[in-house]
Amino acid sequence: MKILSKTTVFDAKAFTVEKLHVRLPDERERDYSLVRHHDSVTVIPLDAEGNVLLVTQFRMGSETVLLELPAGVMNPGETPLECALREVREETGMAAGKMEHLGSAYLAPGYSSELNHIFLATDLSLSPLQMDDDEFLQTEKIPAAQLPQLAAQGRLQDSKSLAALYLAGDRLQIGITDI
Repeated sequence: MKILSKTTVFDAKAFTVEKLHVRLPDERERDYSLVRHHDSVTVIPLDAEGNVLLVTQFRMGSETVLLELPAGVMNPGETPLECALREVREETGMAAGKMEHLGSAYLAPGYSSELNHIFLATDLSLSPLQMDDDEFLQTEKIPAAQLPQLAAQGRLQDSKSLAALYLAGDRLQIGITDI
């Protein structure tokens, strides 16, 4: 596949929408829409007692309140690690003494460029940062061993949280078959 042209049709704070005109492998040409989204992070904050800090918040895409791991969009010039350290403080009020990168995953590669970097945060200590002015979050502390059951019951529905828990399964002492 070859991109023949790109046109920005919408420009927002965290993303743009582009119209791509492409040549397919069989030589036909077609238009596609692509969301060029800033990369993001998801953080699994694990406390000394084996609890994971999750947040609940209303999400426009689902039009409901979702239970999720803390996450956020990277600012221009910010590294994934810097963003993870900032987001865990903003969303949970806890700073991470140790931050381990577990991997990265594209959230919706069929139409979006967003790459999500997943971190395990440990050695937590109280150190809150001001939340973004459009964030209204509640924090929930849940034993890591209960997370597979919450996923199976449909209480954890966002893909970044499910992917992060899959990658962290051995560190959280939950088997990947439990998720």
